[in-house]
Amino acid sequence: MVDIESRVEADGAVYRTLLESTRAIPWKIDWDSKRFAYIGPQIEALLGWAPSSWEDVGDWASRMHPEDRDWVVDFCVAQSQAGVDHEADYRALTRDGHYVWIRDVVHVVRRSDGTVDSLIGFMFDISERKRTEQQLVSLQKEMEELSFRDGLTGVANRRRFDAVVEIEWSNARRNRQPLSLLMIDIDYFKQYNDRYGHLEGDACLKQVARVLGSAATRARDLLARFGGEEFVLVLPETDQAAAWKLAERCRELILAEQIPHESSPIGPALTISVGVGSAIPGHDDELRAFIDTVDKRLYQAKQQGRNRTVTG
Repeated sequence: MVDIESRVEADGAVYRTLLESTRAIPWKIDWDSKRFAYIGPQIEALLGWAPSSWEDVGDWASRMHPEDRDWVVDFCVAQSQAGVDHEADYRALTRDGHYVWIRDVVHVVRRSDGTVDSLIGFMFDISERKRTEQQLVSLQKEMEELSFRDGLTGVANRRRFDAVVEIEWSNARRNRQPLSLLMIDIDYFKQYNDRYGHLEGDACLKQVARVLGSAATRARDLLARFGGEEFVLVLPETDQAAAWKLAERCRELILAEQIPHESSPIGPALTISVGVGSAIPGHDDELRAFIDTVDKRLYQAKQQGRNRTVTG
C-alpha cells in the first residue's frame, strides 16, 4: 500500500514538474467556491503577480483590461455553466501597470450527475501574435488606402470616386437631398507637356490637385483624379448654385497660382474648364446618366473657349 501511495505521489510530482516547466500557465478553479485550487508559478514571471495572490475569480477579473472585462467574464461564465469548453483572448494587467495579451483555454470538468465540478485551463501569452496581427491589419489598411489613392497626386483615384459617388447617390436619393458634381479639366495640358516636359507636367498635376483640394473643405467632399488631366469633385448636400460658386472658386484659385503655360492659346497662365451638375435623384434616375450629363457640360466649356464653367 505504501509503495502504491509513493508511486502516486511520485507521479503527481512528475506531472506538476511537467506542467510548471511549460510556457503555458496551468490553473484550476473550484466551481462551487469560485476559488483557485491551483495556478502555475509561471504566472509571476509573466504578469508579476505571485501565485498566492490568485485566490478567486475576482482576482482574475480585476486583473483584466476594463474594455475586455465584461464580455470576457460574461462569455466564460455562460459557457462554463453550459458545460462547454471554450477559449477567450483578453488583455491581462501586469503588476507594473502594463497589459499582456492572454489566451485562456478552458476545459469544463463535470461530475457524474452532469453538474460542473471545476474548470481546468491554460493561459498562453499571445502578445507577439497580437502584435503581428495588428501589424498585418495596419498594413492591410495602408494597402487599401493606397489602392484608393492616386499614386501621383495623392488624391483619391477613379476607383475611390466610383465607390464614393455610388454611396452618395444612394444617400441623396434616400434623403431627398441634392448631390453635385464638378468635372474639371486642365486646359491644353498636352501642349503643356510638349512645352515643359512630362516631369514638369507631373509637378503641375500635383499643384492643381493641391489647389483643388483646398477649395473643397467639408469632410464628405471628395476630390479625385478622374483620369489624365481630369479631376472630379463630389459635393454631397450641395445645390446647383453652391456648386457653381465652388467651381468658379476653383477656377479662380488655379488662375491665382499663375502657373506658366506659354503654349496655351488663351493666355500665359494655366487655366481649367469646369462642368457642373446637380440633382436630387429620383427612383428612376441613373447615376451613369448624371455623370455623362456633367461630362458633356465640361465638353461644352472646352468648346466655348475654355477657362470657364458651364452649368445646367
